[in-house]
Amino acid sequence: MIATSIFPTRYVQGAGALSLLSEEARRLGDTALAVVDPAVLLPVAQAARRGAIVIALETFNGECSDEEIERLASRARDLDANVIIGAGGGKALDTAKAVAHLLSLPVAVVPTLASTDAPCSALSVVYSAEGAFKRYLVLPRNPDLVLVDTQVIAAAPVRFLVSGMGDALSTLFEAEDCAASGAANMTGRPGTMTALGLARLCFDTLLADGVAAKRACEAKTVSPALERVVEANTLLSGLGFESGGLSGAHAIHNGLTALPATHPYWHGEKVAMGTLALLMLTGRPRSTITTVYGFCESVGLPTTLADIGLADVTDGELARVAEMACEPNETIHNIAGGVTPEQVVAALKAADGEGRRRHHRQAAE
Repeated sequence: MIATSIFPTRYVQGAGALSLLSEEARRLGDTALAVVDPAVLLPVAQAARRGAIVIALETFNGECSDEEIERLASRARDLDANVIIGAGGGKALDTAKAVAHLLSLPVAVVPTLASTDAPCSALSVVYSAEGAFKRYLVLPRNPDLVLVDTQVIAAAPVRFLVSGMGDALSTLFEAEDCAASGAANMTGRPGTMTALGLARLCFDTLLADGVAAKRACEAKTVSPALERVVEANTLLSGLGFESGGLSGAHAIHNGLTALPATHPYWHGEKVAMGTLALLMLTGRPRSTITTVYGFCESVGLPTTLADIGLADVTDGELARVAEMACEPNETIHNIAGGVTPEQVVAALKAADGEGRRRHHRQAAE
């Protein structure tokens, strides 16, 4: 068996790291188009003025869609840019990576939220202009630079950090599924033991530091716990999912995007619900299920369908979610033994029932 793991070229993290943007990007080129989330336009603009590189800022429109990728690629061509920078949340970064791929240029990503594990990966998730999952765009290489300023992340609303924990929470279980079945990771080959080890470290870090990191973010303070959870959300989860592999949690997330009621909820919030369903689907030990539900409750991640806008979901809608999660090319088929849509519906109902049972018990105490 030939195993393969892949990594970003350079990873920089710490309070104040944004001040190094021009210095670090200068390693890649001298003229950059920066795709920037509107919420962080000012700090990125300030950082762009430092150093010997021209950085033209372009506001991201909010969706990693084919239309947005082409718009920004056209802008980069007009500028004769030789490097692409993405700054903001996961969709802005995925868009920047897709633009760089389209133009065969190096890419630097600057996550200003620790809300997903997208920054380090050679992958962009493309959605429709309306926000429904469309396809995975597998890229030929990982980002040339990932630069994470934890001071910026601590200043963002805490919901983003918690959402990132929800995304990272799935990493170990999906990597375990792939290791058990011998399924391929994002390279098309099985992952290495390093990938599975990093996935375990990611999970252990969340359990040890998640609550303290959330409190630090609420206080807009960079603490050691926050640094560790940002690294878990961004680097460990990114390496763990990409080199360890995906299974049911992300496939169920993709199915959930088919229901408009879930669109106001963040990627990691829906992945967390997918993870709980995955635990039920794969018959994880009761002790593991208790630990994961307890963690979700401690940091404020969803544990019921109502928590992601589906309080009144119908059986027909759940069937639609399950059918999409079980499409032929979906990662749910990395689970040993195969999975049917009927099993996914049952797992979602079981996960929701467990969450409601725990809510009721806690309310009664």
